[in-house]
Amino acid sequence: MVDADAFAKLELELRRGVVVLATLSQLRTPRYGYELRQALAEQGMPIEEGTLYPLLRRLETQGLLSSEWRIEDGPPRRYYALNADGRSLLGRLTASWQAMNDAMGRLLKEDTR
Repeated sequence: MVDADAFAKLELELRRGVVVLATLSQLRTPRYGYELRQALAEQGMPIEEGTLYPLLRRLETQGLLSSEWRIEDGPPRRYYALNADGRSLLGRLTASWQAMNDAMGRLLKEDTR
């Protein structure tokens, strides 16, 4: 029997594989970090600040996001959004995810024969 700690580690590995795709999917329109975290959590994909903010910086450094500082009704906030390369990558990763998801659906389906 797999203990809770081993399960948690394996589940974390699964999540790591989809965090980038989940994040990109929510940046079709500009969002600041806290707003992005809320949107992801509302859809069942909570992400810790210590994971999200380094990821956003890395994606921007990789040329997939653009960002700008805005002051709107409060403190300055950095808004992130997909640029053209990010939109293209989102499309490619989405197609790849859907193919893998379909394959996993077939693999995990109980044998009904």
